[in-house]
Amino acid sequence: PSQALRPRRERAGNVAGAFAVVRPERLAGRHVLLVDDVVTTGSTLLSCAESILAAVPDCRVSIAALAVSRRELGEEG
Repeated sequence: PSQALRPRRERAGNVAGAFAVVRPERLAGRHVLLVDDVVTTGSTLLSCAESILAAVPDCRVSIAALAVSRRELGEEG
């Protein structure tokens, strides 16, 4: 379900443990790019990256987003 209107803490709880690396050997030594359309709290990207790095410590993870919410930038309004 969409996380867009949920509070920050609820979002983090909803995505905790939501991701798993099924074949870690395929990511060993690789560089992975996670792409999100809009970063609101970053909970989804953070949870995904944490899962990858826990399963494959020698994997590099980068993040790209098309937009960041104003609230996340400290520009509420």
